[in-house]
Amino acid sequence: MSSTIFELQAALASGATTSLTLTQQALDRAEDPAGQGKTVFTRIYHDQALAAARASDALRQAGLSRSPLEGLPISVKDLFDVAGEPTLAGSTVLRDAAPARRHAVVVQRLLNAGAVVTAKTNMVEFAFSGVGLNPHYGTPASPWDRETGRIPGGSSSGAGVAVADGLSVASIGSDTGGSVRIPAAFCGVAGFKPTARRVPTQGALPLSTSLDSLGGLAPSVACCAVIDAVLSDSLDRDRFNNAGEAGPEDASFGILAPLAANRLNLAVPANGVLDGADDTVRATFDRALQCLREAGAAVSTLAIPEFDRLADLNARGGVTGAEAWAWHQSLVTTREAEYDPRVASRILRCRTLTAADYIELIAARQAWIAAVERRLRGYDALLMPTVPIVAPAIQPLLDSDEAYFAANRLILRNPTYINFLDGCALSIPCHSRGQAPVGLMIAGPAMSDRHILNVGSAIEQALNAVRHA
Repeated sequence: MSSTIFELQAALASGATTSLTLTQQALDRAEDPAGQGKTVFTRIYHDQALAAARASDALRQAGLSRSPLEGLPISVKDLFDVAGEPTLAGSTVLRDAAPARRHAVVVQRLLNAGAVVTAKTNMVEFAFSGVGLNPHYGTPASPWDRETGRIPGGSSSGAGVAVADGLSVASIGSDTGGSVRIPAAFCGVAGFKPTARRVPTQGALPLSTSLDSLGGLAPSVACCAVIDAVLSDSLDRDRFNNAGEAGPEDASFGILAPLAANRLNLAVPANGVLDGADDTVRATFDRALQCLREAGAAVSTLAIPEFDRLADLNARGGVTGAEAWAWHQSLVTTREAEYDPRVASRILRCRTLTAADYIELIAARQAWIAAVERRLRGYDALLMPTVPIVAPAIQPLLDSDEAYFAANRLILRNPTYINFLDGCALSIPCHSRGQAPVGLMIAGPAMSDRHILNVGSAIEQALNAVRHA
């Protein structure tokens, strides 16, 4: 596993390394023609990153540190505005768009926190798929079974591989139906989708203005918590400075307060989430649950009939499709040939939705959220496989629309429950060393973000013995 934020901050504080060294290493890996960088990244900020790293080292020499991300190489998804360049969102149709006038809010917050932004990561065009294929810029391969070549998950495809391969310490993605958690699961890293309203989306090219949420992929839950604190502008500077002075023994710089595993009351949906699951995911998920029970956690099944209704609610494209059509209607109707045809077809199928259809769906969603939240009362978190299958091979999905759309529906299903809930969720690895990556999703209702991160940290600790067996 790549070094965590905390291990790297300890090395920087001790003088064992510098931001310039870490950044140069990340750039060397990104630009290595034998590596994944050519399909992981759509743009590399080589000179700017080295300049930022030198500035960070100078600040550290003066005894200053702006956040736990100080001096660390971080990449951002291709849908975030960077001032002075067009925001492509994995497309070619926007190459002639006007350059962004200012950084996206999350990019600016990273820079203010001292992070070194090294590159933009590849993605599914306009973030509209969970598979991870991109016909314009290529498709990076999951770190598992590279000989076969397996999908990285989407839409934040480059982000998952960047973290897994050590091309950046962390990467920032967007999640509308699982686009942070799916690549985290397929690439064997952690990923956090916050409650959508907690992190500003200004300067991020939208897929669905109601559902888009912005979060990080990183080596651990604690790393995700740090990123979330920076992106949501909720970092307690005093606690960080005090923890930094105390040293790396405070494993989250005061951001996390993990719960004891034997105090957790966890629920597993009795319906829906294991439909279509393969044997590897079933066995790995069952073993994770058994490990949590052995650690003293209460794990029970919970019927959530609302989950069975969601496919019907979204049958005509759902909130995502309606809002995607609203943004794309002029562009896709005049320049459809320049789109990925699989993305264009999903947008165009929503053009017949009326304002009445959309208003009815929004009302149905609110009722659905209220019903699910009532069922979750008294539980610390909801557990399910992030994705019910291991990463499929890339080539069959390139070759067949039928195989592609079937895989996409299955891959998006479990994460979408939480987006529709307006909730928050982690995906953490729960497989053993050398096995196919499998993600465990740890989810909760809206604005339970800090609690879910604390629960996730406790679960991560309980599973570590299994994962490293």
